[in-house]
Amino acid sequence: MEAPSVLAYNRGGSSPEEGTVGVDETARWYRICGATLRHDPLILGTKSSREKGLIHEFTELREAALLRLPLPQNLDVLKDKDILIIENAYELRSDPRKAVETILRLRSELGFRPIIYVPGFADPSNLALLTYMGLDLFDDTYPVIRSWDAVRCSDSGELLSYFDSDLGQDAEESNRQEMAKELSLVRHYIRKGRLRELVDVRVPSSPWSVAALRLHDRLGYGIMEARCAVSGDRMACNTTQSLQRPEIARFRQKVLNSYKPPEHKRVLVLLPCSAKKPYSLSKSHKMFTSAIRTGDHETLVHEVVVTSPLGIVPRELETFFPANAYDIPVTGEWKCEEKIFIRNMLESLLSYGYDRVVKHLGDGYEFLDDLTETIDTVVGDPTSPASLQLLERTLREVTQDMPRESYQTDRMNTLRGIMRFQFGDAAETILSGAYVTGKYPFWKIMADKVQLGMLTGERGMVSLTLDGAERLMRIGLMTVHIEDFSLKGNLFAVGVTDADPGIRIGDDVAICHDGELRGVGVALMPGPDMQFLKRGIAVKVRHKTK
Repeated sequence: MEAPSVLAYNRGGSSPEEGTVGVDETARWYRICGATLRHDPLILGTKSSREKGLIHEFTELREAALLRLPLPQNLDVLKDKDILIIENAYELRSDPRKAVETILRLRSELGFRPIIYVPGFADPSNLALLTYMGLDLFDDTYPVIRSWDAVRCSDSGELLSYFDSDLGQDAEESNRQEMAKELSLVRHYIRKGRLRELVDVRVPSSPWSVAALRLHDRLGYGIMEARCAVSGDRMACNTTQSLQRPEIARFRQKVLNSYKPPEHKRVLVLLPCSAKKPYSLSKSHKMFTSAIRTGDHETLVHEVVVTSPLGIVPRELETFFPANAYDIPVTGEWKCEEKIFIRNMLESLLSYGYDRVVKHLGDGYEFLDDLTETIDTVVGDPTSPASLQLLERTLREVTQDMPRESYQTDRMNTLRGIMRFQFGDAAETILSGAYVTGKYPFWKIMADKVQLGMLTGERGMVSLTLDGAERLMRIGLMTVHIEDFSLKGNLFAVGVTDADPGIRIGDDVAICHDGELRGVGVALMPGPDMQFLKRGIAVKVRHKTK
């Protein structure tokens, strides 16, 4: 079964076909995985409406279980189930907080192994959101029933309509088609890794959806961040709520908590962002670079981009996702929320003690003026000849009495910041005794003429060799433990015995058994899921030991 999926409501209630749901004289039934699952009469009777947290197991399909809300205190009985049916899920349509808390509790305690089916909950406008929140299986019962009242259900909400005149087609069939069309679109966005963008478009269709997404972003950050990739393609951030996307919030937190600027940098230069990513490929930033890197003082200059939704992006982190992929509407106006996190992040950066701060930003950044004393180098537009000349002249003047640093020291300290951002506490172990060769952004990390890894512009991160992974394995960080077998290709989850919970999709990881390195590759699952899922590729293996 492909997730997400939508079961078709069988209005006749007879002759169950695969992928349908219906009601007959005795019970409600679901035709799933080749079995017809019927409600126990107790569950449909009067008594069931008074029983809370009731769990029913099916003899027809022992991997499935049916439960009623609110959830029971103990969910242990469900840990070996592959399909969970929330019989009264329709009630969640009236309470977004209850919906979010229910879904988060199920996923937190049971993981992402079981398929969760919510009968009567979904419609075309909330299907993308419910899928994003962690639900898998739906039906078109609600849109079908709404059609009986001449209500059209679409991806933008509900509309009372006289179907015969407005649409020229049957009301029920129209709503079914809308549901099928939305399902196809949701699957497409999932394959492209851009489901959240579709969610941001759909959410304004109802107050329930707006409230649910806001609550889910706040209450579910931990569980969602763990499953957001650290690499990816274009990301559109067109709404205010997109500021709270887990990938965006994680980047801001890592800059605040894990990043340290190169210790030899003495002059901070603040620059505006660009539409093209990474910034250094844009026309404007090529101009800035030409003005900044005109002499041996360039090793003392630390370039930092001020932007929303990421806050600040040090030049050496511009190839990391999502700094290399986001797109935002630019109006020259800042929301209060944006001003707050930009100020907080810049204030944290300034605490490292730069000797001088140069502000090459232009108009609209006055909310930063009181943070520290700055030298403004913009005359009209940041890319004007006068501005670029003033920037170059200012940097020469403020650095003329500062001792210079070698280019090798500059590269090594810059790489140390990159590695700390990517590997955290493991960075120093990997870089012990190492040096850098090559031209940015294609830096090779070497130690005793042995390559440990390489920074590449395409991936935007450091890719480790077996020798680099050996160092990573020694301290047990970003490491996947497997059963005793030799890797023949990619590593599947069924072969994983343990994994660092800090691993995210897209991270470089070491693969080992009992302290022996077996390979290195890119994680295709987060660490927590590698231990519990028994299907799917856990790591795309780059190199394996012989």
